[in-house]
Amino acid sequence: MIDSGFETKSLRMELLLLVTFQAPAADVERIMEAVVAIAPLRMGEYDGNAYQSAQGIERYRPLEGAAAGAEIELRRRPGTVEVSFELPDDQALAVRVVEAIFQAHSYQEPVIRIQPLLTSRSKGLDDRANPNRWWNTTGDWKTAPRPETIAAE
Repeated sequence: MIDSGFETKSLRMELLLLVTFQAPAADVERIMEAVVAIAPLRMGEYDGNAYQSAQGIERYRPLEGAAAGAEIELRRRPGTVEVSFELPDDQALAVRVVEAIFQAHSYQEPVIRIQPLLTSRSKGLDDRANPNRWWNTTGDWKTAPRPETIAAE
């Protein structure tokens, strides 16, 4: 396993923390507002960076001592998502973010995970003419003229 960062021509691989939590889709905005109030989730020239999965079904059964009370039947809750984002490798920051998630979450026992990982960070090279970049395509983010169209004007 690679335990430290490394570089390529175009990017750096940095050691960061991957934070993942599961929540009802309706809770995500409230939880993420609490997170970005502490950590802006910056990645290069972008902030607020996180990933949210499609909705799935969470399965659980409350036991004795649960706020809902013990139940016999297994519950199935549709509409649960998983959200992940990266933080600097800083335990004090991770403690604050995890507590913010817990306080904003609707569950008594939210699923929150933290894993160390190597993740990419662009070196910010000028690649405006790269035909694979979203700003040079007609992708779903925005429509931009292709580089050859700009050169012709």
